[in-house]
Amino acid sequence: MVGILVARTGRQFQRYNSGQRIVVGCIPYRLKGGMKASSKNIEDALEVLVISTQRKGKGVLFPKGGWELDETIQEAAQRETIEEAGVLGTVESELGKWCFLSKGNDVCYEGHMFPLLVKEQLDQWPEIDIRQRYWVSASKVKEQCPYVWMKEALDILVTRLKSTPTKMEDLTF
Repeated sequence: MVGILVARTGRQFQRYNSGQRIVVGCIPYRLKGGMKASSKNIEDALEVLVISTQRKGKGVLFPKGGWELDETIQEAAQRETIEEAGVLGTVESELGKWCFLSKGNDVCYEGHMFPLLVKEQLDQWPEIDIRQRYWVSASKVKEQCPYVWMKEALDILVTRLKSTPTKMEDLTF
């Protein structure tokens, strides 16, 4: 039996830290099929999944959203990735925490990012009619993503993957 996925809406159950909304997200990633990665060519082998913004023409970003009271931070990151990008995988250890200004309100948010090693891409997901998803290189994200904090999280992921080359063969999708 297949469950129906529905995106959560509203902010009444979201977490705040000293008035700052807490936002969590993932950098979904994989290595190009059949390519053996070493620390030298990880950036060539690495593909990350980005989604379109809800406002057309405003670049791409990683899936992210509010952390709700009834879930762990990793569960929130996974949920947002399923809702917005339609992928499942393994949430790995946190890449960091950032304070960033919301694009529309000039309000400071607390943002946490996690890598997510993609294991499955869904054909249907809650925001399929709102967002498009794209597998792109890390360098392409740096050109098209308007969020400095997301680019910094991506740099940390690349550095982390470079430092663990023995596990690279396990990362192909």
